[in-house]
This record gives sequence, C-alpha cells and structure tokens, in this order.
Amino acid sequence: MYPVLIKIGKFQINSWGFMMLIAILLSIWGISRLFKKQGYNADIVMELVVLSSLAGVIGARLAYLIVYEWQDLLSNPLATLIPSGGIQGMIWYGGFLGGFIVFFLYIRKYKLEFWKISDIFAPFLALSYAIVRIGCFLAGCCYGRETNSACGVVFPHVDALTRHPTQLYSSLLNFLLFLFLIWFYPRRRFDGQIFLLYLMGYSIYRFIIEFFRENIIFYGPLSMGQVYTLGLLLIAAVIYWWRYNQNNKSLL
Repeated sequence: MYPVLIKIGKFQINSWGFMMLIAILLSIWGISRLFKKQGYNADIVMELVVLSSLAGVIGARLAYLIVYEWQDLLSNPLATLIPSGGIQGMIWYGGFLGGFIVFFLYIRKYKLEFWKISDIFAPFLALSYAIVRIGCFLAGCCYGRETNSACGVVFPHVDALTRHPTQLYSSLLNFLLFLFLIWFYPRRRFDGQIFLLYLMGYSIYRFIIEFFRENIIFYGPLSMGQVYTLGLLLIAAVIYWWRYNQNNKSLL
C-alpha cells in the first residue's frame, strides 16, 4: 500500500487526500459545465462543492465516532474529531448526510431548484466516490474478507492473508454508475430522477459489496452497512415513485 505518495521532510501528501482533491476538482469542472448548459450561474459551483465536501468529511468522521468510539467522543470531542491514523475512521452514510445538509441549506439560501441541481450533482457523486475509493485502496483501509481468488490482495498493515480489494470493486462499479447517470442525464423524464437513481444504484451496489467486505457490526445475517443501505434504498424508491407519479399527473 502507498498511504503517503510524497514525503519531503515533515511535508507529505497522503494518497487518500490527494484522490479526494482530484475528485473535488473534477466535480467542480464537470458540474460547472452542466450548470452553464442548464442556464445556471456556474460561479457558485466551487463554493457549493467545497462546502459540501468539507461537511461530508466532518459528517463521516462524526458518524464513525458515534458508532464505534462514542465514549471517546464524549470525553474529548475536539481531539477525537481528527483521526490520528489518517483517514481510517469514517462512515459514508454520515458523510452523505453531512454534505446533503449543507447542500440543501445552500440551495434554500439562494432559492435554487433542489431537484434540478441534485440531478446535476448526482453523476459526480458517483465519480467522486470512485476516485476516493482508489485512495482508500492506496491507504489500505476498507479492505475485504479473505479470499483465494485471483483478485486477492495482501494488505501488509492488516495481516499476511489474501483479501478482496473491495475498494477497487467499489471504484469500478461507481465509475460504471457515473457513466450510466451522465448518459441518462439528458434523457431524464422528471426532475430528481438522476439523483434518485444514484441513491438506488449506490444502495444496490453497496448491499452486494458488503458480502465481500470485512465488517465488525452485524444485525442478524446482515452487516450494519447492509441494514443502512436497505433503508436508503426504500426511501429513495418511495420518493422515486412519488416524483414519477407527480410527473405523470402534470402531463395529463
């Protein structure tokens, strides 16, 4: 693994942070292009992407602390907010919620159309996730269960066993999800369709990948991630059905 890409004296560039930066820059570029095509002011894109990303990182860290280290969080909130071991110690669901809250408040503040802007952002959520998961692989976190398959990889900081590189599986599937969403965007039938398809696509992918990923917390036969994912899938599917019916009624 290569958790540190460049190190000169005390200065170093971590692989996860570097991939996160690439994801943010590509998102700003791609979203700005769609903003201009749809007649929106692209000047706000950088601010919105950066603020949502920062809130996402904080939300991901807080979610991890609440689930796994809540006692440390209560005893020393500020010290535990920054992970001492790099990027280990974050949960995607908390990151999505944190970023979504800031995104929603920003949209409300500037009186933008929530569903239309969400559709523009959705493909780049998948793309960013795919890129950041490469950073997870380089950092050696979020690894999979033991395997004898040809895809197996040894994560030296964990043990000498061959494990599923679930980070790369995740990256590949999210690249495919990005390609589908960006292709389907001009073909969408109603506002919010792309965003809701992203949520459902993510949920299905994540539920499957959890069977290969190393997990600690289980609720019966399902991992914690699978339980959360089923909840997200149900919510997204219900809202999708509601938006679909709203669109059909408006066409009558």
